[in-house]
Amino acid sequence: MKRRNFLKNSSLTAAGLVSASAMVACKTETKPEETVVAPAPVKPIKPIVVCTWNFLNATDKAWQVLKSGGSSLDAVEQGVMVEEADVTNETVGKGGRPDRDGNVTLDACIMDKDGNCGSVVCMQNIAHPVSVARKVMEETPHIILAGKGAEKFAYEQGFKKENLLTESTRKQYQEWLKTSKYETIINIENHDTIGMLAIDEKGDIAGACTTSGMAYKIAGRVGDSPIIGAGLFVDNEVGGATATGVGEEVIRTVGSFLIVELMRQGKSPQEACEEGVKRIMQKNKDRKDFQIGFLAINKNGETGGYCVHPGFTYREYSEKGHENKEVTSFYS
Repeated sequence: MKRRNFLKNSSLTAAGLVSASAMVACKTETKPEETVVAPAPVKPIKPIVVCTWNFLNATDKAWQVLKSGGSSLDAVEQGVMVEEADVTNETVGKGGRPDRDGNVTLDACIMDKDGNCGSVVCMQNIAHPVSVARKVMEETPHIILAGKGAEKFAYEQGFKKENLLTESTRKQYQEWLKTSKYETIINIENHDTIGMLAIDEKGDIAGACTTSGMAYKIAGRVGDSPIIGAGLFVDNEVGGATATGVGEEVIRTVGSFLIVELMRQGKSPQEACEEGVKRIMQKNKDRKDFQIGFLAINKNGETGGYCVHPGFTYREYSEKGHENKEVTSFYS
């Protein structure tokens, strides 16, 4: 068989290979041209936003941004800012519970569709750390700013100094001092970190996470929330994940990165979250005093959430029924 006839009459399989039997069968026979069927157009992804816990106002705000054609990055920032400003939420932003020295220190991070990210850790006197984190991402060559450096940068960017300790959290702290042995105890009462993930009308994913950390933590302690790959991770080709609960356990497993990688390998968001929690539990079989949970979304807009402690919910807002719904998912 001449090479030109072979090239003319043979066709490749999807893998680009031709079997030996096919090569013998074709010889110099001619074959009718195959009809090439164009692939069906990809259905555009509808906007969707999800967040940890039952933060109705946060998802509602983020949804308004998405509904008006805004970006997923703007949506997650403005969404979590609602909780940062809510003084009745004593786990996030202004009104958060202080550390053991009586200071409110805040952590936050944000990540966009291109993998750009910014973070602030252990920052005082600024009510919206997520917005400072975004400034770190957009205005500096760095990813993380800490403590006084982060605070100074915030002032340079126009943020105002505020007293973050409210009368309610001050009284709670004073009561805690009366009974505390000042030991390093991982508590579970302060678990309502808000992590948020969104997909906009262009199909782009972004995420944000913000917290005041554990109540009465040792001064200087930083959990998973502001750590890219631990408390939050976004890969625009795959999906995004965020975490809640005891940050030390999330950091040890690079939890949110793990969830996204599990989705890359083919697991659904729900399956990935369950696997992530179970891996942590396998190393903590005898512990009953902590909570850990993950929330995830994939490129198709599918969501999942799973937690080791009963009571975990996540809030979801999407065009499907235009509903802001609460989903419960926990490890039993």
